[in-house]
Amino acid sequence: MAGNGKLKDAAVKIGAAAGKMDAKAHKAAKKAHVAIGVAKEELDELTKQVEALKQQLAKSSKRLQAALK
Repeated sequence: MAGNGKLKDAAVKIGAAAGKMDAKAHKAAKKAHVAIGVAKEELDELTKQVEALKQQLAKSSKRLQAALK
């Protein structure tokens, strides 16, 4: 019967370690999800800036071509 107590203690330790690892994995996944969201927002902002620059370039090109005529 004494062996069962040791097995139970070992199982409790293993379960506790697995629970801690699971909690850490959830925290890491949450942080990664937030970081991805921030990166996506930054990418969207950069895309808007690039589109604005394209429009400015198109206008400038038209003006330059008109001035050279």
